[in-house]
Amino acid sequence: MADYQGVDFYQFSRNFSDEERGVRDTVRQFVDRSFMPLVREHFKAGIFPTELIPELGSLGLLGSSIKGPGCPGLNGTIYGIICEELERGDSGLRSFASVQGSLVMWPIANFGTEEQKDRWLPELAAGRKVGCFGLTEANHGSDPGGMETRAVKDGDDWILNGSKMWITNANLADVAVVWARTDKGVAGFLVERGTEGFSTNPIHGKYSLRASDTGELVFDDVRIADSNRLPDAIGLKAPLNCLNQARYGIAWGAVGAAADCYDTALRYAGEREQFGKPIASFQLVQQKLVHMLTEITKAQGLSLQMGRLKDDGINPVPIVSLAKRNNVAMALDCARTARDILGAAGITDEFSPGRHMANLESVITYEGTHDIHTLIVGAEITGIPAFR
Repeated sequence: MADYQGVDFYQFSRNFSDEERGVRDTVRQFVDRSFMPLVREHFKAGIFPTELIPELGSLGLLGSSIKGPGCPGLNGTIYGIICEELERGDSGLRSFASVQGSLVMWPIANFGTEEQKDRWLPELAAGRKVGCFGLTEANHGSDPGGMETRAVKDGDDWILNGSKMWITNANLADVAVVWARTDKGVAGFLVERGTEGFSTNPIHGKYSLRASDTGELVFDDVRIADSNRLPDAIGLKAPLNCLNQARYGIAWGAVGAAADCYDTALRYAGEREQFGKPIASFQLVQQKLVHMLTEITKAQGLSLQMGRLKDDGINPVPIVSLAKRNNVAMALDCARTARDILGAAGITDEFSPGRHMANLESVITYEGTHDIHTLIVGAEITGIPAFR
């Protein structure tokens, strides 16, 4: 097959700057050259291709919009474009970059001390160190306010006890941004691998996000110096603000997964013959392709406008929630439709839609389920929270 040329029916890229187009092309080439040859085997094995982390760092794809020591400091739209191109490869690839940038580097840059920024940001941006984000617990997903992990002050230190579940990069991370309940509310801590009492356990048997590292963080009387606390992270609002940055990237990324499914189905339909002609010539197949293209185009418009608003300093939670819920549901629908067009071939790993379909079943749930994002937007437009 010819190289991927992108899906841009409404020519949204005409609104990109030269820098934005250049980054898009660089990431697209990276995905085609370095990631695509690896993804099938890594998905089968259930492991993330760690050999690509240095290249992700050298290309400036880790924390691209973070401002701080050693960080690229690019605009939010570029970060979105990066996520779209990475998730065209696989949701696990985008998840790695999203966690590293939005959930580890962003809180350090926004809530950390100058010493914490100087120590961690250059290493994380270069991919020399890996981070993870510990908020979700086994019994507290959609309601993080119910977290049971606690940190108790002990002299100049803190003693941390509890566990976190479904943590991306858990078993790869050199540092974990961990959220715990204290006597004065929720606080954030930097917990380094090797700290006594801190351990990680991989989660096996996943049907979804197999080319991604997922695990559990366990804290058993972990002693943490107060210098490892994020001093400006005060209350539950702090980790939720981190999630808003990551959800922004998810909304863009899902469009990339959908575009890959559409592109794969379109190419297959042009080559696969039944009844003496390519199936692309049949009305029902054309209807499915047009539906996919229409929904992708609408989602691209949402993402680009969201990016321009973010670059103007407008990034409220409901705007991101609307795009996350719409774009991920759209991508999952496209993956299922593409699988249908591919017929039996669609359930094999020779083609990507089945892999995207499995991944998106996780993406529609993590960092705010589809229903939770519905209620966030509902509360915004009615003024009436419906969470309880």
